[in-house]
Parts: sequence; structure tokens; C-alpha cells
Amino acid sequence: MRPPAAAIDALLDGTNEDPFALLGAHRGPEGTFARVWIPGAEAVTARALDGALLGTLPRVDDRGLFEGVIAGDPQPLRYVAQGGGVEWWVTDPYSFGPVLGPTDDFLMNEGTHFRLHDKLGAHLIEHEGAEGVHFAVWAPNARRVAVVGDFNDWDVRRHGMRRRNDTGVWEIFLPDIGAGRAYKYAITGPDGALQPLKADPYAFASELRPKTASLTTAPMHHEWGDAAHREAWASVDPRRAPISIYEVHAGSWQRDENGWFLSWDELAARLIPYAVSMGFTHIEFMPISEHPYDPSWGYQTTGLYAPSARFGDHEGFARFVDGAHRAGLGVLLDWVPAHFPTDAHGLSRFDGTALYEHDDPRLGFHPDWNTAIYNFGRREVSAFLVNNALFWAECYHVDGLRVDAVASMLYRDYSRKDGEWIANAEGGRENWEAVDFMRATNRALYQRQPGVFTVAEESTSWPGVSAPAYDEAPRTALGFGFKWNMGWMHDTLKYMAREPVHRKHHHDAITFGLVYAFDENFVLPLSHDEVVHGKGSLLTKMPGDDWQKFANLRAYYAMMWGYPGKKLLFMGQEFAQREEWSEKRPLDWDLLHSSAHDGVRKLVRDLNRLYREKRALHARDCEPDGFQWLVRDDADNSVFVWLRTAPGASPVMVIVNMTPVARMPYRVPVPHDGRWREILNSDAHDYWGSGLGNLGGVVATDGHADVTLPPLATIMLELEPAAAPDVR
Repeated sequence: MRPPAAAIDALLDGTNEDPFALLGAHRGPEGTFARVWIPGAEAVTARALDGALLGTLPRVDDRGLFEGVIAGDPQPLRYVAQGGGVEWWVTDPYSFGPVLGPTDDFLMNEGTHFRLHDKLGAHLIEHEGAEGVHFAVWAPNARRVAVVGDFNDWDVRRHGMRRRNDTGVWEIFLPDIGAGRAYKYAITGPDGALQPLKADPYAFASELRPKTASLTTAPMHHEWGDAAHREAWASVDPRRAPISIYEVHAGSWQRDENGWFLSWDELAARLIPYAVSMGFTHIEFMPISEHPYDPSWGYQTTGLYAPSARFGDHEGFARFVDGAHRAGLGVLLDWVPAHFPTDAHGLSRFDGTALYEHDDPRLGFHPDWNTAIYNFGRREVSAFLVNNALFWAECYHVDGLRVDAVASMLYRDYSRKDGEWIANAEGGRENWEAVDFMRATNRALYQRQPGVFTVAEESTSWPGVSAPAYDEAPRTALGFGFKWNMGWMHDTLKYMAREPVHRKHHHDAITFGLVYAFDENFVLPLSHDEVVHGKGSLLTKMPGDDWQKFANLRAYYAMMWGYPGKKLLFMGQEFAQREEWSEKRPLDWDLLHSSAHDGVRKLVRDLNRLYREKRALHARDCEPDGFQWLVRDDADNSVFVWLRTAPGASPVMVIVNMTPVARMPYRVPVPHDGRWREILNSDAHDYWGSGLGNLGGVVATDGHADVTLPPLATIMLELEPAAAPDVR
């Protein structure tokens, strides 16, 4: 029986909600009945995939609709179409069965599907004897979803998708298309209105901005050679390993001769050797997921699964990570699950409703960034984000994720005034849905990706940010591996900005941090946030004339590397960039022709080398038994002395003089007599310092040592092994 004319009209004008009920091959009383819509065709013959002729379909509508009985059982079909004096072949997507199955439906509904990136999005597959692309997208409130692209002239009437009622996922297999095809989804909302064309939330690649379409990709063909690196990190406790992170904005570290972004391969050729030569253990990229607006630095992403097209093809990032691993470098990514931009092609009101976000702006709008906040309590949204974290670790072998803006997720009243937020069920300000999401993310990563660690950018006193998120753990335990020590950063930068004569009145800005230094597993961050928006560079924050600015900065860096906690330095600060950072231009590499700037670079290189070689400086970064104050209260001289220790390692004494007055001698109480060798002096000539030091070391007797303290300098002294105690 032929469907009503209204149903055919709806099919041909792109409003029919179930095109699979009308198109394709169906078993009927007279045999197999086929119906196909091929605009522009005047005659059509049906064939099996192997080319066998199954019959001729008469045209029943001048708009290109053909139907009739064909030979054989329902099966995937190809049609030979003729019209306008030409002939072409069309493989009928509506003659193929679904790709997703009941197991996928069950796991999606349960929120426990950890392979969503293999199921949703666009995948080149072979299905029922044909090669093509399988598209699948979650849009549960949509009336109709179609995939449009350069393969169907962006015609929203074509290629309406099959709805899987149990999950709200729409899917279709389009034969005969391959990698590199631009596409989006045409979604009709529950009110019948066609939404702006939407990019694929699970797309693996996107067009270069300002274009916004997603791109089909082939399965990754890169052959990895980093097994040794990954096994090494899976075998250690990162809290007890040296971790020194070089934070990089991929678009402005360097540029090519035309001022354009370096490709991933060009970055690999330049950045990897540089980071290795500087002794860093990890490179951390500011967000590289696809984003439409350069000045957002990637923190407003519209394509969480797609490395940005700014740096070439998506597999280029895989080649970069593999190259870094083979060179002994880890790669971390800034990851942004806190919010997303409201660009029309993105996740905002994706299916015509507040799907990924909250509808109520008191929950779903971020006042700081004019962005939307994910609805973490919706299992499909949480699964989208958890799967994304797993995706980067599995598919691109990244070593860890630094999670942005954690504090904004933890509190419902973050940056909000009274009346602008909604309390939780207990009447409190905690966002327990976000807490559960972060716990789930960390559990999934640590269980499924050995060797990967996570770092939280969290600026409050939330308890247990880096406490394991076991089921029996307190609900506040978030499960991150590390937390940025924002308090240390703010206190010490404020201290360093003061004239040395005033520092004695603010001595506790340095000592206070040791009160809580082991409450979490900390990373000490001197990040991009400290050198933008009018804050100036680290060098310009330092007081005094040029010599004193450099001396202050060197003393600060050496103090930082001797302080408990992992290290993070933003690009350019390793050679004392003078100008404030801007994403619009590369770093000022010509500064390395200056002895002063190159001296800072050499110091950072040597600090990284010492930090990696001396277990006393890294093996107890996160545990109180690796730190001991020797001089804590000499505020008048602005001198600080402490000891770093680790089992089986010679102790290292760190001495900091934060005034421009040299002190000779300065008596230091020491726990071990013997010769203490000077292993670092930030005032050395090689670093553009004055060269004042201890002639290689000092000898401690009767529990003290007389040490020469250079001006505005930090020195490190290691107890020589012959005198080192047995601390095993």
C-alpha cells in the first residue's frame, strides 16, 4: 500500500521524522519493495552490491522518487541513475541496517559506556558489504536529524537519520564516502524549528576557522613507538618522580617565516629538542581542541575530540606526542570540562533544548566567560566528558590532563551574587553533580590508563582535591593526582614584587606556604595567567634596576626548584621574556643574544638537571618527611634555609637571601657535619650574576657551617657522600 501523499511530501521537503520507514527495501506481499529518492534522475535501475540487476523502478514523482518491486530479498542496494544525458551510481543508505546494537543502547542508558568515541561521531567502516561512513549523534529531543555535507550539497532534505528510541541517538550509514568530507547535522527541534547547522560533538577533525564544519577521518594509521615511555611512567609513583612542566601555547611559542602557526611536525622538530635540552620532563599545551576564537587560547572549545586545524592534520598531533615520548618527554593537555561557548554551530541548545547545559541561567550560564555550563548531573553529558578524557589518553597517548577552572565547577555560587544561584538539595553551595563527575573522570583514567595523571587548577581550600576517589572515600575526595598550588604562587609573587628593604615585614609570605605544603600533592605553577592582561612579565614584576630584576628572578626560580612540589613554568619565562605574553605573536627569542637573558635560561636548564638527578629534591615533593626548616625566622636578613631529603639520597640544603646585601659569613645550623658541596648558585657568573660564592663548598663542624650568601641569590649545598648519614 502506497503511503499517503502527505507522508511523501514530508519526505521530499525534509520534514519526515522516519525516512527509513519509507525509503530502502522492505518485504511486501508481492516480494521486495524498494523506494529511493534521487533528485535529478529520470530513470533508475536497482542492483545488488555485486552489480547484479534486480529490476527497474518507475518514477512515481517528478521530484525524483522511484519505487517498485525488485528481485530477491531485502538487501543493500545500488542504483544506476540516468538524467540530463549522464549516468551515475548511488548506493542507497536506507537499504542498510543499523550499526549500533542493544549493548550500546544499554551502556549508554546506564552511563557506563567507555567507548563512546568509537560509536558516536563519524567513522569509516565496512558495513554489510559496503564501505562508507557511519554517523551517529545524540539528540533525544529532536523531531528529525539529517547529516548534511559536501557529499549532498548541504541539502537538509537529504539523508535523514534513523532514531534509536531507547537512547535518543540518531544514526545513518552513508556508503561510498571517505575521509576528508565536511559535514554537519541539521536538527529539527521539538518545536519543529530547524536549528543552526551543528558541528559533530564527537568529530575527530574540523575545518580551519572561520569555517566550522566537522571532517570525516580515517582510522588513525600512526604506528606508535613509545611503549617504553608509557611503561616507565606506569611503573612509578608520579608523586615521587621529578616532574618539571614547560607550559606552551602552541600558536605563539614560535611562528614560521610567514608569521603563521607551526604545524605539529614543525613544532616537533623545534620544541621537542628545545624542551629536552632545557631538562623539562613534560610539555603542557594550553587547550588544543578545536575552538573558533584565537584570543580564547582554546579555553572556549567547540570540538573536544578534535585537535585544532590550526596546526595541520589531526594525526600530526599523534606524531608530536610519539616523538616527545621517544625523546623522553611527557605531554600534558589543558582540558576544559567546566564550560563551553555558545557559538551557534556548537553544543548550545544542541537539539533545540538545553541538552548539554542547564536551562536555568543560575545553573547553566557562566558570568565570568559568558559561556554555558555543562549539566554534570545528566549521565549522557557526564559520559561525553569522561569519554573525552579517556579518548586523549588512549588515542593520542597523552600523559595527563590539567583540568581547568575546577573551582568554578565545585561551587554553585562561583562568581555569583545572592539571588544568582540555586542551592543544592541540602541547602549548600557545593555542586555535588560536578563533584561526582570529577570523581568518575579520575577513577576512569587511573583504572583504565596506567601512567596517566591529572592535575587540578583549584584555588580554594576544598578538602581532598588530590585524595584518591575510592568508593569508600569521603565524597569531597576528587581523585586528582595533583593540584596547582595557587596560594604559593600568589604569596611568593607578591613577596618578590616588594622592594627588598620591605621584605622583612612580609617574611611569612614565604614561610606560611610550608604550613599546608603537604595537605595536597602540589604543583608550583608560574603559568600564563601571571603574564597577561596587564600583569606584565615575571621579569618586570621584580623590583630594582635591571641587574636586580634579573638577580631577583634567578633567586626566585632557584628557591622554587628547591621548594617542595612539582614545577611548572610558562614558555618565555625560562629566558626572562620582557614583554607581556600575547597569543598574537611569537616569543622574543632574540633576547637569548643577551647574556642576562641567556643566563636565566642556563639557570633553568641547570635547575631542571639538578632536580632530576638529586632524589632529595624530588622524591619527597609531596611528603613532609622530605622537608626540614633550618632557618625560618630570620626576617631581619630575609634569609630562609631548609633541608630537602629522601631515603638513600644525600640531603640538599637550600639557602635563600632575598636582600641585595652579601652576608659573609652567615652561620647556618646543620644536622650533619662534613663537607657540603655547592651544587648551585644563582649568582654565578655563568648566569650573569656577581660570581660570589663558596669556592666549591663549606665544611660543617659542631652542628653549624659558615656560608657566604651572595646578594639576591639562592644557593644549594649537598652533603658529600662520604659524610652522608645512612638514612635507609
